[in-house]
Amino acid sequence: MFSDRAKIIIRSGKGGDGHVSFRREKFVANGGPDGGDGGKGGDVIFVVDTGLNTLEKYRFRRKFSATDGEEGGKRRCHGKNGEDLILPVPEGTVIYDAATNQVICDMSGENKRVTVLRGGKGGLGNMHFATSTMQVPKFAKPGGDAVEIEIRMELKLLADVGLVGYPNVGKSTLLSVFSNAKPEIADYPFTTLNPILGVVAGEDGNGFVMADMPGLIEGAADGVGLGHEFLRHIQRTKVLLHLVDPLSLEEGRNPVADVKTMMGELEKYDAAFLEKPFVIALSKADALTSEMREQELQELNAVFGDKAEKILAISSQTGEGLDELKRTLKALVDAHREDAVIYESEFDPMERLAESLPFTVEKTDEREYDVYGPKIDKLMGYTNLDDEKGFAFFQNFLVKEGIIDELKRQGMVEGDTVNVNGYAFEYFE
Repeated sequence: MFSDRAKIIIRSGKGGDGHVSFRREKFVANGGPDGGDGGKGGDVIFVVDTGLNTLEKYRFRRKFSATDGEEGGKRRCHGKNGEDLILPVPEGTVIYDAATNQVICDMSGENKRVTVLRGGKGGLGNMHFATSTMQVPKFAKPGGDAVEIEIRMELKLLADVGLVGYPNVGKSTLLSVFSNAKPEIADYPFTTLNPILGVVAGEDGNGFVMADMPGLIEGAADGVGLGHEFLRHIQRTKVLLHLVDPLSLEEGRNPVADVKTMMGELEKYDAAFLEKPFVIALSKADALTSEMREQELQELNAVFGDKAEKILAISSQTGEGLDELKRTLKALVDAHREDAVIYESEFDPMERLAESLPFTVEKTDEREYDVYGPKIDKLMGYTNLDDEKGFAFFQNFLVKEGIIDELKRQGMVEGDTVNVNGYAFEYFE
């Protein structure tokens, strides 16, 4: 089964806490603080693995975590850093934030290795907090928090030419003749289940990659059949090749209507498809009389002659028109080499973490307020309010983070009581 989508939860490592300890050795009186720093938490890193072509690895496992950093130790010992989590993906994988549906990164082009989540910083041990006025600091800084998010991954194939058309128009046969791809070929009225890539050799030694897209049907952009599942794979293509079957008249269709239907489905899914250069190839020309072939080409030219780069008749059985088609596609691909579609990052999980953690100010009585939330919890984890310096840091924090402004906005005046994590303070101007 071709797995081109996956949804998983990733978590970076938490930073190890700083350690609180004091030097205790024989013949060393009043040893100072020697608590070591915690280790850094592991990062979550995505890397391109050229040996992969699906996201099968992520179908049956839901959560992936880097390891936490270890706590610092005595004698200034640094805690061990957590191990990074390396997640290999095929080239062309686009990683989205599942909550916002915004692009985190596109593993294409130069993006071969991307750190999506960074581990928490290791906390500082108490050896860092000794001063001339505070020689016995009994607190250390906790490690930075781990970050956990749900992501969605989509594989969008990297192909130069996207081969589109109704089922059974000869796409698989053409690709097998053009390239080294070996798709299953049979006269079935249903579509290939998997997109197939083939490398088409060029006369100058530089070829191009062609993707055989599963046959589209009317309503594909709305999710009918398999169209919606695979339309994403031609979003990156530089050129589109519409393959039409002149024998579809027996099924109540015709080449002009087929191209119009395919273009309509492409436009509904992504209007940018209409900006791509396209070629129309009339397939199975060997089964037509010269009069029928000329009539079909005239009808196609009458409707698409001023839009298509070229309209021609081909036969994968006899080889008719294939050299001309290959040269045309190669020239178009070369002319549009710079049009590679790389999705720009729209969302950085670490920026969201860097934003101020939330806090809540709640008026609980006429002259009393409660302040609580993750921002406060984090602060109180490494602030010693019994120490003069620590208390000054706490006061500055309340001002800097806008907590005092919010209290005043809710009506706090001099003499009011503010409760913070079990401590009660009286406010003075």
